[in-house]
Amino acid sequence: MSIAHHVYTAVDCANPVSLARFYAEITGWDVGEIEDAGDEWVDLFHDGVRMMAFQKVANYIPPTWPEGPVPQQLHFDFHVKDLDVGESKILAIGATKHAVQPGTNFRVYLDPEGHPFCLVKNPQ
Repeated sequence: MSIAHHVYTAVDCANPVSLARFYAEITGWDVGEIEDAGDEWVDLFHDGVRMMAFQKVANYIPPTWPEGPVPQQLHFDFHVKDLDVGESKILAIGATKHAVQPGTNFRVYLDPEGHPFCLVKNPQ
């Protein structure tokens, strides 16, 4: 029996509105209500269920993965059938391919605010 269940993940960032829109493009999830571009908290929903949230942090500093003073702390893995197709789509919406690529069945990218995430080849 579990102690609790995971509801959603909240990500610290400088601009919750734009980062929520970025991840909505990747996942196809819906961006929650936005009052203005300066909102400090924005949710992503899938079929009405909150999946992710983005929280504004003053003086946000992006991770310096794989080395440096600011650890990555967490990252997301997104499965794709074809890494090349997935890569072209996420680069088109603002991702950056990381210089460090430690594997062959996944690729590391940075979201527009510098959080590392991966596309993982999964043919299913």
